[in-house]
Amino acid sequence: MSKPETLGALRESGWESIPIRDEMRRNAIIRIRAGEPVFPNVLGYENTVGPQIENALLAGHDVIFLGERGQAKTRMIRGLTELLDEWMPIVAGSEINDDPYAPISRRGRDLVADHGDRTPIAWVHRSDRYGEKLATPDTSIADLIGEVDPIKVAEGRYLADELVLHYGLVPRTNRGIFAINELPDLAERIQVGLLNVLEERDVQIRGQKVRLPLDVLLVASANPEDYTNRGRMITPLKDRFGSQIRTHYPLDISTEIAIIEQERVHPETEDLEISVPSFMTEIVANLTFAARASAHVSQRSGVSVRLSIANEEVMVANAMRRTLRSGESHTVPRVIDLEALAAATAGKVEIETLDEGRDAEILSNLIRSAVLTVFKQRVPPESHRAVVEAFESELVVDTGEDVTDAAYTLLLNTMPALRIPVEALLAGEDQPESPAMIASAAELVLEGLHLSKRLNKDAAGGRAQFRGR
Repeated sequence: MSKPETLGALRESGWESIPIRDEMRRNAIIRIRAGEPVFPNVLGYENTVGPQIENALLAGHDVIFLGERGQAKTRMIRGLTELLDEWMPIVAGSEINDDPYAPISRRGRDLVADHGDRTPIAWVHRSDRYGEKLATPDTSIADLIGEVDPIKVAEGRYLADELVLHYGLVPRTNRGIFAINELPDLAERIQVGLLNVLEERDVQIRGQKVRLPLDVLLVASANPEDYTNRGRMITPLKDRFGSQIRTHYPLDISTEIAIIEQERVHPETEDLEISVPSFMTEIVANLTFAARASAHVSQRSGVSVRLSIANEEVMVANAMRRTLRSGESHTVPRVIDLEALAAATAGKVEIETLDEGRDAEILSNLIRSAVLTVFKQRVPPESHRAVVEAFESELVVDTGEDVTDAAYTLLLNTMPALRIPVEALLAGEDQPESPAMIASAAELVLEGLHLSKRLNKDAAGGRAQFRGR
C-alpha cells in the first residue's frame, strides 16, 4: 500500500499514534500468543532470560541487562527493534521524529501550524528508530542530550530561540529505542543527566526554557561487578530502571554446540569440501566449559561464547591449511589441528597464575581435558582393550600434519581392532567412509587412549608417535 504523504491523508488512512511501549507490547503479545520467541536467534535463554524479557515488555519497563562479555546482551538489545512497527510516520524534516499528531519540537510545531493538513509526512523504518552509544569516560551531556549550536547563533538567531539547539542522541531517538552499552562507564554527572529521561520522560538542554516530553524506551547493559552501590553507578539511576535482567552463559554443552553451529563462518572454496565431525565441535565446546570451571582462568572477566566460535573457525582454518599442503580435497579437522586453538584462546581468556610462563601449559591442559571428556563420552569402553592389545606387539603409529588421510585408512586395514571405535565415533556423521573422516576419528581414538594412560605418546614438532606401554 502507498503511504500517506500529508497530514490530512494520514488522518484519512485511519493511522493511530500510540506510545512506543504500547506499540512494543502489542507486537510482543502477538509473538507470545503464536508461541514464537522474542529473540529467535538467541539460544539458551528460552526458560531463563526469555520470560523476564517478555515480562519487561508487557510491563513497559526500561531494561538493563547485567552479564559478562559474550552473553548476547547487545544482540538482544538490537533485536528489540523487531518488535516495532515496520514503518512510522513523522513530520518531514523533523530531527527528533516528531509525531505528526503531536509534534514536540519547535520546527515540528511550526510546520503543522503553518501547513495544517498539507504538512508533509515522511516514513521512518524501524531499523532507523534505534540509537546506541557505547559509554566512555569522554561522553558528554551534549552527546546524549544536546547543545547550543554556535553556527546557528552566528547566523543571527538568539540564544533564547529553541531553533539554536543541536539535539543529542537521545532526543534524535524519540519514538524509538535508545541503548547505552557499559552504562557504569559514564561519568556520574552524565548519569545524573539521564534521570529525567528515565522518570519524567523529558530533557532540558543547556539552560534553555525548553521541555521535550520524549517517548523513548531506554535499554542499557552493564557488567554485574560495576553495577553495584560500591561500583560506578549512582543509586538514583539504578532505581529508575524498571527491570534488571541477568544474562548467563550456556548451561549445557548442547546449547554451546548449537550456538557454535549457528554463528561459525567457514570459508568457501571451490576446490575444497569442508566437513566438521560432531565430536570435534564437542571438543571445542568442552574446552570452553573447562575454561569456565578452571581456577586458573579469571571468571570475573568471563569466558565468552565467542571463544567457542573463534576456536571452531581456527580449527577448521588449520585443517584447511594442512589439506592444501597435502594436495587433498576433503578438509576434516583432526586432533592435530587442536594445537592451533592456543592462539585463539589466549586472547579471549585471562590466565591467573603466580608462575611466569605457565599460560601455554594451562591452555594445553584445558585442551587435553576437553579431548579426554569427548573420548570417554563417545568411544565405548569395551572397544579399548583390543586396540591396546594390538600395540603390545611393538606396533608404532605416526600422526601429524604430513600424514595423509589414506595412511589412516591403511592403518584400519592393518589393525582391525581400531575400526570398532572409529565406526562408533563416525556413526551418524556424513560421509563416514571418507578417508578424511576416518583419519579424524582414528586420531581421536589414539589421543584418547594416550590421555587415558593406555598408550604412550612421543610428540615433537607437530608429529607424534603412539606405542604400547
